[in-house]
Amino acid sequence: MRVGVLTGGGDCPGLNAVIRSVVRKGVQEYGWSFVGLVDGWNGAVHDVTVPLDVAAVRGILPLGGTILGSSRTNPLKSADGIDRIKETVGAHELDALVVIGGEDTLGVASKLTDAGVRLVGVPKTIDNDVAGTDYTFGFDTAVNIATEAIDRLHTTAESHKRTLVVEVMGRHSGWIALHAGVAGGANAILIPELEFDLDEVCGWVEKRFEINYAPIIVVAEGAVPKAGQMVLKDDARDEFGHVRLSGIADWLAHRIEDITRKEARTTVLGHVQRGGTPTAYDRWLATRFGLHAVDAVRDGAFGTMVALRGTDIVRVPLADAVQGIKRVPTELYSEFGIFFGT
Repeated sequence: MRVGVLTGGGDCPGLNAVIRSVVRKGVQEYGWSFVGLVDGWNGAVHDVTVPLDVAAVRGILPLGGTILGSSRTNPLKSADGIDRIKETVGAHELDALVVIGGEDTLGVASKLTDAGVRLVGVPKTIDNDVAGTDYTFGFDTAVNIATEAIDRLHTTAESHKRTLVVEVMGRHSGWIALHAGVAGGANAILIPELEFDLDEVCGWVEKRFEINYAPIIVVAEGAVPKAGQMVLKDDARDEFGHVRLSGIADWLAHRIEDITRKEARTTVLGHVQRGGTPTAYDRWLATRFGLHAVDAVRDGAFGTMVALRGTDIVRVPLADAVQGIKRVPTELYSEFGIFFGT
């Protein structure tokens, strides 16, 4: 059997661990051969490939990013995008694809499944917003990076007695903000799932200063104030129609300064959350996903995605996994309310 492998969308710690486990198990256990599609769907559309064998994936387990490259190319934007992918699959005599990506990449995979392409999906994203799986790999690394940054910011905030607003990624889900904010002892955590009250946040800030401590506020890039609008970096959209988020922390810091008359500064963690070596947990989860993806191909379980449920890896229909993003439940956020403003 010949299998194609691609990584699409934003890069993510753990992608190389999946590639490694897919290739090693496929070659060593089943005697398959592999072809890497370069830069995600872009390579699939334009027939840009590289050979993948055990030697090619040796030593890549701890590496961030992806040896195959990635892109936000959306083949559905072109009338012949799906047909060109099918031509690439045919030209390389690929029996199946292993598609590693988030909501957008897997959404394209679902459409390809409908068009008759045999494939299995693997969920990745630092945002942890793919439906159907408890966790995606890359999330744990992003949370650890953000938590370490918050830990470091506490000391400088205390030294200068200023408010520090930390902006983290997550798009329209607040998983990174909630996990890192709680782990880092933030005094306020603002997530996209719940519009925040600016006056309440300023009240938390002032309460913190009353006990002679400087506040740390963690805000997800997609958070929105009540009766306000989402703050955008600019109006440009990628091929999947997503705007560039970022800017909410800067807006919030200026408003806090105006209202509380206390100095406020902004730290935007940005792409540092995506980069560098994956945590042990992300390497472990990514490796398991890859091993189970190979088994799904072997079993002919096409049109499915491997997913984590509890401690088990299961298969879920791709169509179910891409129906909407997974967001933070209100009750989970509410559990930590006693810490806000303290």
